[in-house]
Amino acid sequence: MNNSLGQSLIENFLGNSPAWYKLTVLGFLAANPFILFALGPVVAGWVLVIEFIFTLAMALKCYPLQPGGLLAIEAVVLGLTSAEAVYHEAEHNFPVILLLMFMVAGIFFLKDMLLFVFTKILLGVKSKRLLALLFCVVSAVLSAFLDALTVTAVVIAVAEGFYSIYHKVASGKRYEMAHDSGDDAEVIELHRDDLERFRNFLRNLMMHAAVGTALGGVTTMVGEPQNLLIAQEAGWDFIEFVVRMAPVTLPVFAVGCLTCVMLEVTGWFGYGVELRPAVREILEDYDRHQTEIRTARQRAVILVQAAVAVFLVIALALHLAEVGIIGLVVIVLATAFNGVTSESQIGHAFEEALPFTALLVVFFGVVAVIDQQNLFSPIIAWVFSLEGQLQTSAFYVANGVLSMISDNVFVATIYISEVKEALDSGSITREAFDSMAIAINTGTNIPSVATPNGQAAFLFLLTSALAPLIRLSYGRMVWMALPYTLTMSVTGLLAVYFFI
Repeated sequence: MNNSLGQSLIENFLGNSPAWYKLTVLGFLAANPFILFALGPVVAGWVLVIEFIFTLAMALKCYPLQPGGLLAIEAVVLGLTSAEAVYHEAEHNFPVILLLMFMVAGIFFLKDMLLFVFTKILLGVKSKRLLALLFCVVSAVLSAFLDALTVTAVVIAVAEGFYSIYHKVASGKRYEMAHDSGDDAEVIELHRDDLERFRNFLRNLMMHAAVGTALGGVTTMVGEPQNLLIAQEAGWDFIEFVVRMAPVTLPVFAVGCLTCVMLEVTGWFGYGVELRPAVREILEDYDRHQTEIRTARQRAVILVQAAVAVFLVIALALHLAEVGIIGLVVIVLATAFNGVTSESQIGHAFEEALPFTALLVVFFGVVAVIDQQNLFSPIIAWVFSLEGQLQTSAFYVANGVLSMISDNVFVATIYISEVKEALDSGSITREAFDSMAIAINTGTNIPSVATPNGQAAFLFLLTSALAPLIRLSYGRMVWMALPYTLTMSVTGLLAVYFFI
């Protein structure tokens, strides 16, 4: 009886994760107290950060919330941070939490319209190179005026729609039949190779779009949360922010687009996968089928969702309210005018966003460890010891490297606060402050595409329901982002050095 109970407890720990993964997580939890007492809190803090990144890297083995949460809880118990500090980080990032809770759910209620529009684009653009560039550029333009997470949520919704359509047909089912897109057991052998190629095709588009959100997000003060913070500290309005960033953002945007085309032409890093004719035929047939059976009520739903989408763009571009509040308005409008009235219908929309929201709060716990143990202090001190263009370039590099490890909003907050204090104390000139602010903004936005934990939009994609469907792992994201990281980061560094 006892053996059976003990075995059950072991089997229940992290569920169906591989045994080696369970042992690794247990090893982390067992080793951390000894590392703390033997080597001190700074080393223990860095070890914890690496362990947390490991849980992100293994997201397809186990959702990072559970193992990452256990590490964060242990950090509080060991005194590496406090519950109050974790709460402070969550409170500081409350707008992002609101965004995830309501905006992602709001996008769920615009799916019919989004799938309709993007199906026309996908089937209308025959060239994969043009389609890839289109996904990258459109994501960049939208992210400049909206929020990168919002744009990512839109693209994920579209990709999930495409995938579910083909997977259902590949499993021998009709469009109207219920189906689990995560189960390949029913996929007909004839379609298996096409399905794998379609996964690769969607991975290509998703990565191009994700990088596009970074390309656009860096350009305006509303593109990323840290941009607004930097603009407020510097006293820049919308236009001034765009103009000051342009010497860096415009060359980076051009190089990013060129990289997109180059990857599709060469097929390097897993890109260049074409949409097979058999898959295109199924999507075209689906589009014809939907057009034929679409009722007046369904057309009205698409029309209302399009109107709500226009409101969303205007509200976000003009920053009429916090992004999360606008998302809540989207939910109310899209459900009230489309007959969605039951709690179960509305509740389903939150299934995608809330697990990631919980994971993000766990991530804030790790950020609190970084803050309380001053893990980045030596790097900050080194940057301030430099002078002139070298110092500005070092700001860009330091912010980029740290953003790959931690949260770019957190890194930008630390650096802009330090620079503002130096300006207020008279240690630096206003001109030097402006140059450093540009380097901080571009540094936290551009090189951070290197890892999923660098940008919230990338992390959201990694932990979304779509990622396991298209086999998008942490390692694969890093590999596919590598060419963009190199070309865009180097271009940004050269622009900062020569033009700022």
